Amino acid sequence: MQTFTSMKALFLSVALAALGSAGLLPAAEYAPTVGLQTWTCRNMNFDQVVAFAVKHKLQQVQMMGGHMDPNAAKEETLRKKAVLDKHGLTVYTFGVAGTSPDKEKNRKLFDFAKLVGIKLIVVEPTNDKALWDGLEELVKEYDIKLAIHNHGRESVYGTPEKVWSVLKNRDRRIGVCMDVGHITGAGFDPAKAFVEYDGRVYDIHLKDKKVEKTADGKTVVLDVKVGTGDANYKGLFAELKKAKWNGVLAIETDNGTFAKEPTEFVVAAIEFVKKQK
Repeated sequence: MQTFTSMKALFLSVALAALGSAGLLPAAEYAPTVGLQTWTCRNMNFDQVVAFAVKHKLQQVQMMGGHMDPNAAKEETLRKKAVLDKHGLTVYTFGVAGTSPDKEKNRKLFDFAKLVGIKLIVVEPTNDKALWDGLEELVKEYDIKLAIHNHGRESVYGTPEKVWSVLKNRDRRIGVCMDVGHITGAGFDPAKAFVEYDGRVYDIHLKDKKVEKTADGKTVVLDVKVGTGDANYKGLFAELKKAKWNGVLAIETDNGTFAKEPTEFVVAAIEFVKKQK
């Protein structure tokens, strides 16, 4: 027999659900998760990166090879994982990871990811069918996602069309790590690209670029603070909210000056995201 208290709780939950479905309760605010791509801290060692992430309350970390090596001894990887666990940090992904035409060499990358608990690996291999066939087999075997990273327009995956040339024929666990700075510098709108990737953006590099013309008419792409460049962040955040995107915005900079002492850059990026509605 139900007690009065339990019946009251049940009635309240039903009433709240009815109000919510009728649109009479305020919807929970969408707040994207901000993390750290450790390329931003490339002048630091592993322990310094951990301290930096803790200081800035960035619990989701995307490690680069200089801070965690997929080819390191198992004991060393577990030692670093223990340090991360101790400080409440999660290595949610790794990259941009090098790949090989040899499937079995790439297996080391997946074994590393499995050991650390990573469910997503960021890659940028050559667009070679045999290489991708091997990677896709590993994706299915390990049930670990891959995300294709884009660099400049002339790079292997410098345009959404080049990325789709791989995605269209592959397992849906193969998706995109959309570098907002690079896709902007290549002349594309990240908000439009996000929509057109049709749910396959699994990671985002929070970066900004400004395209300028020099006195002699040449085009220069500058790496600037997030929100001060040409990236359509207003449109992108609107699409992220609409999709209730649950990935991580990994703060990253290619600017060598920012990387020497990244505090100001990172703090500004965190504040910029907080101000987005």
